[in-house]
Amino acid sequence: MLLALILMISAASTEVSRKDAKTEQDAAPCFPTSRLCVKNDLAQTSVRSIEVFQVLDLPLTVHEASLVKSERGYLVKLDVGNSSEEKLVGLRYSLVTIDSRNQMHLLVNRNEGCSVAPYSSKTLTFKTALRSKPKDSERFVLMVEQVISPEWIWEVVKAKDALEAYARGDFSVMPAVMRMLNQVDAPDRPVPVIYRQERNEDY
Repeated sequence: MLLALILMISAASTEVSRKDAKTEQDAAPCFPTSRLCVKNDLAQTSVRSIEVFQVLDLPLTVHEASLVKSERGYLVKLDVGNSSEEKLVGLRYSLVTIDSRNQMHLLVNRNEGCSVAPYSSKTLTFKTALRSKPKDSERFVLMVEQVISPEWIWEVVKAKDALEAYARGDFSVMPAVMRMLNQVDAPDRPVPVIYRQERNEDY
């Protein structure tokens, strides 16, 4: 009898401890660790860096370039500097992707307006979003092909050839830059007056 009583008391205490353990397990807070990881991944991929093919003879220098994710898609963001005494009012750039075989694919060739004061730096974020979603396996390279001021236009000569060489890993090809008068945005210049001296025939 004594042995049976001891066994009954032991079984009852074991059952109570199991119920208490279950209650404590249910009461323990559940942290959504998977959600936190997904949030961090999104934060890391919301900005994609872009390589810059720097054309040294242009008055506009791109210090840093990136793709920034927005509600409309990815936007091109540039940190630029103006090394000239001219106010810069526009630019044209090409954005390409380079795959694992070093093959270049044109993503965007676009004209954008801007306002960069002489000898100053500025951050430009263009409002037109990319149509395609960037892939993690691709490299992005940006090259400024034209810079515009009210007085002048700087044009990169054979920009496509230089960009294709860069994609192949040939960094020695540096294109020339041609400067020409801006016939569209240039301020009105005074028209020179030509005076014609008339000869006196009465002598």
